[in-house]
This record gives sequence, structure tokens and C-alpha cells, in this order.
Amino acid sequence: MLNLERLRTLDALARHGSVSAAAEGLHVTTSAVSQQLSKLEREVGQQLLAKNGRGVRLTDAGRLLAGHAARILSQVEVAQADIEAQRGQVVGEVRVAAFPTAARGLFPGMLSALRTGHPDLRVRTRETEPEDGIRGVVRGDYDLAVVLDWSNKRLPVPGGLAQAHLLDDAPDVAMPAGHPLAGRAEVDLEDFADDDWVSWPEGEFCHEWLTFTLRSRGIEPRIPHLAGEHHTQLALIAAGCGVCVTPRLGRGPVPEGVVLVPVRQRVMRHVYAVWRTDADRRPSVRATVGALADAAAAVGAAPGAGRAGAL
Repeated sequence: MLNLERLRTLDALARHGSVSAAAEGLHVTTSAVSQQLSKLEREVGQQLLAKNGRGVRLTDAGRLLAGHAARILSQVEVAQADIEAQRGQVVGEVRVAAFPTAARGLFPGMLSALRTGHPDLRVRTRETEPEDGIRGVVRGDYDLAVVLDWSNKRLPVPGGLAQAHLLDDAPDVAMPAGHPLAGRAEVDLEDFADDDWVSWPEGEFCHEWLTFTLRSRGIEPRIPHLAGEHHTQLALIAAGCGVCVTPRLGRGPVPEGVVLVPVRQRVMRHVYAVWRTDADRRPSVRATVGALADAAAAVGAAPGAGRAGAL
């Protein structure tokens, strides 16, 4: 008999490409991963891993068994979904990922509702970027992910995933209080062609959106400052380091000396949940999507323009 947990470990190694990444995906130690794989090799009587520089690679036998493991684990998931659906009870565990501002803006309400309404459901949450969230759902690392795209730059969603719209998030431009445009009721992004920008780190979806949007309007942006957290971006704006686009979802207190002005073109972030279609029957997934939708409805639209303390 092949051990299911050891097959899960082999599958994680095949999907993630290294022992350390597999351990992170499984939320165990690298030693635990190595021990499980050694036991699996003894069970099947063949070498599944070979040295590859400082890491390891799958042998032919390892790739063959990893393919079977992926299919076995997929079928086990379908069986678990069927059993859960047949019971009709919201129980077990659900793993949810979200990009940072959605985690900050939606997870507290979601977790509170699930804890009250479904006390037997265990919820595990993680912060991750939208593209990583989608990949994690496809791989089976997460049951759901909260992701985003922009009205002028869509995020590709592969087949086999269902999705539910949660909210549209209208961003503002944050600028120092002394900026010439700080008194405007609305602004266009091209109004800031001569300004320095504070942006998300390179490679992140929102950074790519900002550069794509500005270049599409004939602006080659100057971006001397990169920061992943919105409160860090706003602190840089308060220090007079430039301007930034700041969404309203999950927005915390605005620093003194920062003004927020809505964008006239109604550029929107579309926020939605994605999950595998074969998990549609799981009451836990349906309950979690419902709790996310309720949390999104409760968040509403944050105030648009204003000086520090307006939020």
C-alpha cells in the first residue's frame, strides 16, 4: 500500500521543484519532507530522487510516480468533496489566500462570520500576490484565493476555476498636501507626467498595471521608490517623495500631510474569489465564498478625497 501523505509530499516536490519549497507549501520542515521521501523510496523499492547540484531532481521512476500521485490526490479531493457535500455540513479545513489589501480588508469579517456560523470549520489564511494565488489554487495549495485585476489590464484565469465577483475598488492618487493638484476634486493620471512615482515592487501585477497604464497615455514614469505595503507608500508620500495610486480596500489611517484625490477616468480594481470547479459541491467552500461576499458588502466604498484623518 502506498502511503497517501508520502504521495502528497512527492507531489509537492514535483510541483514546487525543491525540498525547501515543498516544505513551505506543505507547512512542514525540510527534514520532514526528506524523511517522507526516503520512506517512500523504501516502499516502492526504487530511487525517486537524484542529486542535482545543491538540490535534487526526480528520477524517471520519480516522475512516473509523481504523475500517478497527482491523479490519486485529485481523485481523493473529489471523494472528500462528495462526502462533505453528502453530509451537507460545513466542517473540515479550508485554505484561503488573498493579496495583502484584501487580506487586511476582508479576512477579519470573513473569519468572524465563519467562526460564529460554522465553529467546526478550520480556516487557514495566507497573503500572496494574485498570480501566485491562482497558481496555488490550480496546484491545490489553496482551496480559494482572493485575486484582482484592473479594468484596463485583466488577470488571466485558467480553465477549471470558478470565480465570484466580490467588489470593485476605486483607487485615488495620494500626493503631498502642498502638491499643486491637492485641491482638485478629480485628477487624471497623466496630470502627474512630471512627478516621481512610488510604486509596488517590480514584477508584481499592480506595478505592471501602473507602468502599462502610464505608458499607454504617452508617459514614461519615473519610479525611484518601490514598496510593497501601502502604509509604507503613503509614508513616502508624506515625506514628499512623489505620488502614488492607492486603492481604498484595506486602507489604513492616512498620514498627516497626505491628500487623496479620486481618479477621473474611473479606473477600477476588480476583486474576486477563485476556486476549483471540482470543489463547488463542498459546503465549506460555498460558506467561505459567502462569508467573503458578506465581508466585501460590509466594507463598502471608502471615502475618496481628503486630508489626513478623513478616513
